[in-house]
Amino acid sequence: MKTLRLLHRWTGGLIGLLLALLGFTGALLVHEDAFLRATVPHAIDAQRQDAATLAAMTTKVFAAQDRPRSIVLATERLGLHRLAYKKEQQAAFADQDGDIVQAWTSNWDRPEAWLFDFHHHLFNGDTGEIVGGIAGLAGLGFVITGLILWWPTRRMFHFRLWPRMMKRAAIVHHHRDLGVLVAPLLILSLTTGAAMNLKWVSQALRAPFSSAAVMEKASAVPKIKGGKLAKDLDWSKVIGQAQARFPGAEMRIISLPQKKGALISIRLRQQAEWLPNGRSMAWFDPATGKMVASRDAQAMPLGSRIANLDYPLHAAKVGGLAYRLVMTISGLALTLLGTLAVVTFWGNPAGVPKRRKPKLKAVPKPAAAT
Repeated sequence: MKTLRLLHRWTGGLIGLLLALLGFTGALLVHEDAFLRATVPHAIDAQRQDAATLAAMTTKVFAAQDRPRSIVLATERLGLHRLAYKKEQQAAFADQDGDIVQAWTSNWDRPEAWLFDFHHHLFNGDTGEIVGGIAGLAGLGFVITGLILWWPTRRMFHFRLWPRMMKRAAIVHHHRDLGVLVAPLLILSLTTGAAMNLKWVSQALRAPFSSAAVMEKASAVPKIKGGKLAKDLDWSKVIGQAQARFPGAEMRIISLPQKKGALISIRLRQQAEWLPNGRSMAWFDPATGKMVASRDAQAMPLGSRIANLDYPLHAAKVGGLAYRLVMTISGLALTLLGTLAVVTFWGNPAGVPKRRKPKLKAVPKPAAAT
């Protein structure tokens, strides 16, 4: 137990602040749609999914001089389309008629964009994504060792949102008991976060259900060569075919080919899918607009379908307001636990309570002999 306690303390002391920041930014990102609805024009517009409106908007957006590479369509909670361009951080919001509402060329221009960049990439692209995944695994180990260390002291449990006093013993007691309360939520958040950032973690978790090779094959883009993108492509025909292939599905992302021979893709979300943008796909020849392939997310291997639950569970994209509040609590609890872990650790890395030196009483000198 002594070794486990040292491991727990050093883990918290070294990565506690990073976990605290990830928890805090995650708690904010859970409410991203509410922030946009309050600050961006047309964000509260009702979602329109009829083929005529979508076709007219798509034609208008892709005919612009500065043409985006993809359109993430409006949802029930956010009445704006998001346009992504070839430049990595260039993006824009458009209303559902295709008119640009706001545009930016850097993540620093949009608070929700840089918050996501930090939370998912630590401002460092793929490398930051890997580091964040490793931090998630370390945090998961932090929770598990904390539960083991708590068990012998379980009868001393007290529910407190804040330490009784800002002294080391009270902070440690609060840290231990709060960690136990939110442990199930932290395990869910940290596991799904690590699985999304680290491919091998996701594959290992799904290995009992589907092999990595089977999942890779099911997710592969069809090896079909498309023609040159037609200038007068009939988008009503394209969208109509996608809706006919997946009746009742919600259109989510329309993407243009990004290299020679690539296909147009449309991503859809069927009613049974939790993933906000779905995993059902339809591919089209850019020259003719004819559908050449499709993929039903509900027919994917079980391991792939389980993996598709990671993001909606992690980012609270299911369960409505109640689950968003639950995941907010999870993020804020991780913030508090990580911050106080750093404070108590660096205040006393060895973990030994500081003792006051005993005051020595003066011994009276013996009386002089007479």
